[in-house]
Amino acid sequence: MSSSFSVSHPCRPHQVPQWDTETDVVIVGFGAAGACAAIEAASAGAAVTLLEAASGNGGTSALSGGEIYLGGNGGTPAQRQAGFHDDTEDLFRYLMMAGGVDADESKVRLYAENSLGHYEWLVAQGVTYKNTFLPEKMLEPETDDCLIWSGSEEAWPFSEKAKPCPRGHTPQWTGWGGGRMLMDTLAARVEQLGVDIRYDSRVLSLVADDASNVQGVVVRTDGQIRFVRARKGVILCAGGFAMNRDMVKRHAPLLLRSDDPIGTPGDDGTGILLGMSVGAAAIHMDEAFQSLPFYAPESLVKGIFVNERGQRFINEDCYHGRIGHHIMRQTGDRIYLLVDNASYSPPTEMTRIDIAAAGETWEEVEHDLGLPEGALVETVALFNRHAAEGKDPLFHKAEKWLKPLIEPPFVALDCRVDYAFYPHFTLGGLDTLPTGQVLTEKRDPINGLYAAGRTACGLPRWGGGYSSGMSLADATFFGRQAGLSAALR
Repeated sequence: MSSSFSVSHPCRPHQVPQWDTETDVVIVGFGAAGACAAIEAASAGAAVTLLEAASGNGGTSALSGGEIYLGGNGGTPAQRQAGFHDDTEDLFRYLMMAGGVDADESKVRLYAENSLGHYEWLVAQGVTYKNTFLPEKMLEPETDDCLIWSGSEEAWPFSEKAKPCPRGHTPQWTGWGGGRMLMDTLAARVEQLGVDIRYDSRVLSLVADDASNVQGVVVRTDGQIRFVRARKGVILCAGGFAMNRDMVKRHAPLLLRSDDPIGTPGDDGTGILLGMSVGAAAIHMDEAFQSLPFYAPESLVKGIFVNERGQRFINEDCYHGRIGHHIMRQTGDRIYLLVDNASYSPPTEMTRIDIAAAGETWEEVEHDLGLPEGALVETVALFNRHAAEGKDPLFHKAEKWLKPLIEPPFVALDCRVDYAFYPHFTLGGLDTLPTGQVLTEKRDPINGLYAAGRTACGLPRWGGGYSSGMSLADATFFGRQAGLSAALR
């Protein structure tokens, strides 16, 4: 029976034999965005039905470190305790730069002004933070500490326009994977509010009339086709499309260069396709978080990256996702991180970064790598000359990371795109207003349709500006806006 329904074509009201369930708000997907949408909609008095294709909650949010990008209004308790004052305008300017040339100013402004309030909301839901600060460069804490530098805040060009401040907030959880704790906390609140949660329930299509007024969904639950009416709205929170390699091939082919997508089987683009089926615009579908998590140890940041021409292309003190973004735009797969004896420490095993060449001189390393004669040697000589003076005129690396690479043996670490660990997930999705309302190509709102999380294109929309914690910040905050907007419709 399900063969007559498709995520790419809406079911028309006359095709609905009967409404098996009637509710105010239908939410598709029970990750962080869906959970926060459900909490706000139910808190506003709406009857909420939450449909999740998997057998449990969490989605990709539960696989994450649970880190949320927070600040502004003088700072969160963790920022203040660490001696930082985070001005709202600095957070705004950083997020505008991070969003790239098409940053959504209305969303950035709303988030910057309400980020501290969002922190307080998360705490009110039961999320706990230790309010301690770890100053070293890292991916995420292995301890239960909270605050880290999670982006390019201290790096050029961001540091020139926005006063640097650490904003990555990880919940109090020992070890990696605080996202599971975050989801458990939000899910408990969803259950406490009496939301109708249905697992093993895959949405097959939207129900919408010829004018694209969305009225509900067709869902397969426990092997049965059911029709669920949404009196106020449907909210799509079904993740991105990193696991749908056909969609990746069509929209973000650069991601095919590595085979390390981050996500669950649910990140198959269903939510985006459902929106597009009723005329929604999907934007920035070519953009993604693409990382080379080469630090820790942070001493490796003192090295320099070169491409297969032996040339530098980035200031190595920026966020690892920004480095991954620029690596993917180099010609060829060969990328090397050059370090000397003083800055070398073995990268963590998960990175799949090995030694490509080593020698007592940079000429030896260059020869062993098979690079054009003089290319790598001259790049290192130029870097060393300026680094000795505390300068980096080409890429503006901060002085604290500048050290001439002059202590043998010299090492080239192998960061080949087709071998090393390059995790990625998609940033493109449905175009939405800050309220979560989904828009057409002409930017007209579609009646009764909302989206949040990676199904929508929100704050993070440019791989070169991404920072850890932005996806969960976007999903949780704008999930709330969508839930509230739908409930009050």
